Amino acid sequence: MPSNTPARQPSEHPPEPTGPRIPPPSATPKPLPEPTDEISVPKNAKVLYSQVGWASWYGPGFQKRKTANGEIFDTEKMTAAHRTLPLNSIARVTNLKTGESVLVRITDRGPFVGDRILDLSRAAARKLSVYQRGTALVRIEVLETPAPIQSGGRWCVQIGAFHDHEQAAKLKEKLARRYSTAKVLQFSSPVGGDWLRILVANGDKKRAESLMRETHTPIAMFLVRLD
Repeated sequence: MPSNTPARQPSEHPPEPTGPRIPPPSATPKPLPEPTDEISVPKNAKVLYSQVGWASWYGPGFQKRKTANGEIFDTEKMTAAHRTLPLNSIARVTNLKTGESVLVRITDRGPFVGDRILDLSRAAARKLSVYQRGTALVRIEVLETPAPIQSGGRWCVQIGAFHDHEQAAKLKEKLARRYSTAKVLQFSSPVGGDWLRILVANGDKKRAESLMRETHTPIAMFLVRLD
């Protein structure tokens, strides 16, 4: 396992000891697609959104845990985690050094490391020559998405990881007092550390962005789409 595999957040179910990931987008969520090893898109599929940045991979500690879209994570499926792309989007990921490409489905949220934009499953990482190196510069091209990328959505702010449980608890209390309309969750990652997730009223993106600007902490903050 690469030494720079990033710590990431678990599924959002606060009562569980493993900590929460992301809640269902509504009280009556749409049926989830069946996980499959093969992902296909029309040959003439247009690129709806493109992004270049560093990708890593995750797996140990998250196998068989719930992902953000409610599925059970399987390191051998062609899936990936992204902080802001709509869940269940289909993207082509290309290793810019080797030229290798794979299709993945966005099922999870992360990575929560500042210089990385994508966390690949182990299967996808192997096909992209990321598994051994741990990271690679990639291009993400979204080919299918169930929701608009640039507008809408439900958003939150995530802060962590805290290595000190008490430090996380103190900031949680401070934020809860300051933002009375927001819900602040504290949870632990299966790979170590505590996290805070601030759910703003109505999941408004602008409010989440404003909260990030107003909050000063040495711990990293991330804007995350919930749906």
